[in-house]
Amino acid sequence: MWSSFIEWINQPWPWYVAGPLIAVVMLSLILFGKTFGLSSNLRTMCSILGGGKSCDYFDYDWKQQGWNLVFALGLIIGGFIAHEFMSDNQLIQIAETTAEKLASYDIYVQADELLPSEVFNWSNVLSLQGFIFIVLGGFLVGFGTRYGGGCTSGHAITGLSDLQKASLLATISFFAGGLLITHFVMPYLLNL
Repeated sequence: MWSSFIEWINQPWPWYVAGPLIAVVMLSLILFGKTFGLSSNLRTMCSILGGGKSCDYFDYDWKQQGWNLVFALGLIIGGFIAHEFMSDNQLIQIAETTAEKLASYDIYVQADELLPSEVFNWSNVLSLQGFIFIVLGGFLVGFGTRYGGGCTSGHAITGLSDLQKASLLATISFFAGGLLITHFVMPYLLNL
């Protein structure tokens, strides 16, 4: 029985099952006055570590967001369980079209790589390209998350289910920005 359950849960779920499950979770969060979003855990962690002593933004009752920390911990534990006990050890492969596109920039992905080692490696960390990808990219993601009032999961799942216009605009901007960066900025960055 257990093996049939594992086999069933490992299969891709159809949209008409997964979608309503997400809707039920979101409805329950709305009914209980909670909002879903992982980036708010940064504020919670800063508050726990005493950030409220030097900044009013972190001076709040973090225990109200404790459930969100438990959720984030559950994601980590769930990922570990899925990898260690539910995985068939198949290598994750980059889509063939992505590999072809990268090859047009003289970046070749090996069969066992998820990320091209020509770009993502320790020797590249201290280069201009590494600085742009890691430091500047990390800053922009963090700044954008706070400036935009939440991360992609917060806006696209919570905000849209709560019918917030700002979340619709943010979600459209995430997709448009991703497409623009992928097709117009990344080719230049990959050739640095």
